[in-house]
Amino acid sequence: MGNPASHRDAVRHGNHDVHREQIVDGPGASPRKRAALPHWPGVKIRVLGAAAGGGFPQWNCNCRNCAGLRAGTIRARARTQSSIAVCGTRESSWALVNASPDIRAQLQANPVLQAGRTLRDSAIAGIVLVDAQVDHTTGLFMLRESSRPWRIWCTDSAYTDLTVGNPIFKVLGHFCGTERRRIDLHGERFTVEGVAGVQWQALAIEGKPAPYSPNRENPVPGDNLALVITDELTGGSAVYAPGLGSMDERLWQHMQSAACVLLDGTFWTDDEMIRLGASRKRARQIGHLPQSGPGGMLEWLDKLPSGTRRILIHVNNTNPILDEDSREAAELARRRVEVAWDGMELSL
Repeated sequence: MGNPASHRDAVRHGNHDVHREQIVDGPGASPRKRAALPHWPGVKIRVLGAAAGGGFPQWNCNCRNCAGLRAGTIRARARTQSSIAVCGTRESSWALVNASPDIRAQLQANPVLQAGRTLRDSAIAGIVLVDAQVDHTTGLFMLRESSRPWRIWCTDSAYTDLTVGNPIFKVLGHFCGTERRRIDLHGERFTVEGVAGVQWQALAIEGKPAPYSPNRENPVPGDNLALVITDELTGGSAVYAPGLGSMDERLWQHMQSAACVLLDGTFWTDDEMIRLGASRKRARQIGHLPQSGPGGMLEWLDKLPSGTRRILIHVNNTNPILDEDSREAAELARRRVEVAWDGMELSL
């Protein structure tokens, strides 16, 4: 398969070389189909926000990372809250995956999403939600000025959360309105209207529903999703799971055949927040598989095929991997694991 990633179009951004497009060739890609389609750019995935809830630096946090970034005493990049965008055959039409509280800043930072075809316009054709958490849905309020109802793909449990526990959909009904699209949990693939060339598949995974969810103490399938995003023409796929409480066989099978995985990078250790005095709960208790320790994310990533690109996303501000000179960052580099950053772009 050769080098799993090639880089082009590097530009200077602060103290970092930012590569605007990064090609992903992994186990799921079809060389024959790619050769037959020399002008096919491939499905694009752009990281709009790579941080967990609160962003990095978090507005009220004085942990070593946040204080160090503000003071310039550590080498790190600021990151907004978790979201990606996916584009198929038409570069003027994208699917937004999760609507971060930072969506306004993310749209400004990504002019490709600011189509100018009419007076009020957007390149966002639809929105796919992996859960109903605050950091993945608050941005819907910021999109209320839309000139048309938003088509939003979500599970039944997320829909209940967003109409009962935190009634965002009801509020939007007083503005632009919504057109809900139901995500099936039986493995059926679906498409997002207007985003051609992309197939989607939702996998129910273990995780904690939002605090306001009626299911908070009794989780049900569909509270949290992983998404398998597939290029219809090349067969290349990516697995996106920003919130992952534990690995399961179905998800693992998809990860092994993917060209790229973008997985929960929230915490380095299970007791990270406890040791800092920021919480009384462990990572697994709040629905996040830590990177280190027995059964942690890194153990699973080590088992993937050598050509699979491994990326951590939804990184909490306390995670030491954000410090690019840290021992933990060096450990990731040794294992060929990357940390997502705002503006990172992949092409399947």
